[in-house]
Amino acid sequence: MSKSEEHNCDDDIEIPRKIEQYGWMVIMIEATAYLPSFAYTIGLWQTYKHPEIISFGLTVKTLHIVLNNAGEQVKEGKSIEINKTYHDFFESSRTKFIKLDPKNIPDYFGTAINYYKTREFPAIQLIWTDRNDQFPWDKNYESEFKFRQPLLDRNAKFKFREEWNLGVFTTRQFLDLNKPILRVVHDHNGDWQFLTGDQLLQDARLVTLASVVEMDNTLNEVFNLDYGEAAERENIGKKWIRSKVQDDEEENGDTKK
Repeated sequence: MSKSEEHNCDDDIEIPRKIEQYGWMVIMIEATAYLPSFAYTIGLWQTYKHPEIISFGLTVKTLHIVLNNAGEQVKEGKSIEINKTYHDFFESSRTKFIKLDPKNIPDYFGTAINYYKTREFPAIQLIWTDRNDQFPWDKNYESEFKFRQPLLDRNAKFKFREEWNLGVFTTRQFLDLNKPILRVVHDHNGDWQFLTGDQLLQDARLVTLASVVEMDNTLNEVFNLDYGEAAERENIGKKWIRSKVQDDEEENGDTKK
């Protein structure tokens, strides 16, 4: 389930009621200082046997309108085609739809997973072009939008919203002794720390983000830690427990303990 969503017991009544009335509903998640806004449908799969739809990076009001427009097309029997270019969702922007890698569904469709009681439903992503009418995979796509619109048909092995060669902090114990990462800290200033829990100041190492994720792909489970958040686990495979970073913790730095 996406950490940005909270499942309320009222949803168990309200969501089925809206889906029965309209055929689908739209869940909207506001952007934070770090994470992009996104919205997705629930009910298209149940009502019309059409994949659910998700989109990112615009105001939630705009996303709501666009996804409802897509839902109306589905309701009218117009199946949305993958990789086809559409011109009718925005006045001055083109649109394409891509098929989600199933590994990316749990990161964003939390309420839908609760509703369907399974992760096994198809989903597609609505992709919009930038101010120069370029898609994210085009060479001249505007860099300022790069991380506002993650591409969920790919990147399941590296889900973080930064460049692969970003410098991050880890420990000698992880690199040399193969000890597991048990704590991840995303500082308010954007720095990442991947810690084994037994490190001292002299154990700190600076490596690329990609190299840490390649050594332990389960770190992708906390790619969406917001600024000023941390996550801990007992061991690899155990549940991450998220928390806020204490001011003195970030100020002194976990790797300095």
